[in-house]
Amino acid sequence: MEKLKASKARHYVDKLAVPAEPGLTNTQLMLTNHDLKPVEPERRQWGPWNFVGFWVADSFNINTWMISSSMISGDNGISWWQSWLCVWIGYSISGMFICLTGRIGATYHISFPVIARSSFGVWGSLWPVFNRAAMACIWYGVQAWIGGQCVTLMLRSIWSSYEDLPNSFPSESTNTRDYVSFFLFWFCSLPAIWFPVHKIRHLFTVKAYFVPAAGLAFFIWAILKAHGLGPIVHQGGKATGSALGWAMVKGIMSSIANFATLIVNDPDFARFARKPKDALWSQLFTIPTGFAVTSFIGIIVSSSSAVIYGGNPVWNPLDLLGRFLEGANSGERFGVFIISAAFALAQLGTNIAANSISAGTDMTALLPRYLNIRRGGYICAIVGLAMCPWNLLSTENNFTTYLSAYSVFLSSIAGVMICDYYIVRKGYLQIRDLYSARQSSPYYFTFGFHWRGYAAYICGILINIVGFVGAIGKKVPAGATYLYNLNFFCGFIIASGTYYLLCKYFPIPATSDRWMEVGDEIRNPSLAYGAEEAMDAASEGSGDKYDMNKDEESGVRQRNLGTF
Repeated sequence: MEKLKASKARHYVDKLAVPAEPGLTNTQLMLTNHDLKPVEPERRQWGPWNFVGFWVADSFNINTWMISSSMISGDNGISWWQSWLCVWIGYSISGMFICLTGRIGATYHISFPVIARSSFGVWGSLWPVFNRAAMACIWYGVQAWIGGQCVTLMLRSIWSSYEDLPNSFPSESTNTRDYVSFFLFWFCSLPAIWFPVHKIRHLFTVKAYFVPAAGLAFFIWAILKAHGLGPIVHQGGKATGSALGWAMVKGIMSSIANFATLIVNDPDFARFARKPKDALWSQLFTIPTGFAVTSFIGIIVSSSSAVIYGGNPVWNPLDLLGRFLEGANSGERFGVFIISAAFALAQLGTNIAANSISAGTDMTALLPRYLNIRRGGYICAIVGLAMCPWNLLSTENNFTTYLSAYSVFLSSIAGVMICDYYIVRKGYLQIRDLYSARQSSPYYFTFGFHWRGYAAYICGILINIVGFVGAIGKKVPAGATYLYNLNFFCGFIIASGTYYLLCKYFPIPATSDRWMEVGDEIRNPSLAYGAEEAMDAASEGSGDKYDMNKDEESGVRQRNLGTF
């Protein structure tokens, strides 16, 4: 009887397993599945315009709209044009980092969890992967809650009585109206998680047309209501001297920190590029342009709000749209509905790109035998609902500040990854060995952990840890605060510099002494142990034997498939 129960349990567990390549060992099943293996040519469907559409769509969101508010407001605020300059510089630098990490994915068609194995080890990579997956789940809930506020405006535009919906919610942190809106946004987001990554590009294409058009309409509407641009564009900055310099530095760094997750995350999308060039110029120029334009619209609309309603500018576009509904006629209510729907779509796209797909890809690496990107995305959504994000946003413990500040620690991960690929290995990866847990694998290191990568990662964190404590409200020395003002660069430079020195004095295997990217050889390789020997035997049997003397470089590329 016990054996029967055990066999039934095993049967149901096996039913839950995702499809896998035949011939993989149990250990390999912990390292690969269809969503983790290199993307085969049939799924490489992202061209340059898909990346343009993706970043145009992603740039239009509420966080970007408000990014200049913290720079302009306050006793040491800077002028609007200085804040806009900070946005241009910050996102231009972010675009460069995006292209650096994205090229790895676009060349070898592998995702962040697999790339991390090269620098942290096949098992050591699980910590940075888990780290990012957990943060993505938390942010999914927070962004969904903001999306719910967009839904509230949409419903208020149709039924004004929705604003006064009777409250039967037991929590003091929210009410029935806001929870219903949040749940509607969360539920309507679920179908978008279903689509595979190489097809979700169509969502970003639609968003790239609809959302900026709605934002432009909001821009024109606010100017017409104010009969001008408002006071912000005429007021000068309050900061002078060194205070002005540090204010601009912090403005630039806040733009980069806002992008820290996507810098690490970009290979998850770039691996679907048809060729590496498709993910280069399209991202390098679109990112600063798209985010700067959105920030400019946010500045002008907020400036106009000071004229329309008097007092301080309204930086949150949802709050301003709520004010537009006061005494609005049917045409104005329709306008608020369309713009709110655009913001809801913007939140959906941002949540899918920055959180759902990221978490899904990471969870696939954590448990590849039973999870794929789709299942991981739905787990992320469930966690985002179960975590009750309204409680986090309603407390006085600076939780959102903590989340934003915590993202700068991803600079250590990016520093190790970029140094490993571009400086230490010079673009050379042995793809098959990234899926091998054998001790002979060059990425197995010590029990599957790469101590050099972890040492560099910790050093990159330590340089920012004191300033991070200060960012969440504790008193720290002024020097630590100044260092933390350069947080991303400090973490990146220390982590990458430490990694380079450790690899120089303690050399690692599978490196090249000259630049050698061999990703063009990647088609649909078999990852099972012994697969290469079988292919070699088949080649010899057919008389198609490889001639090493004929092409030395090509011989190196053949070895990229790895030997088990």
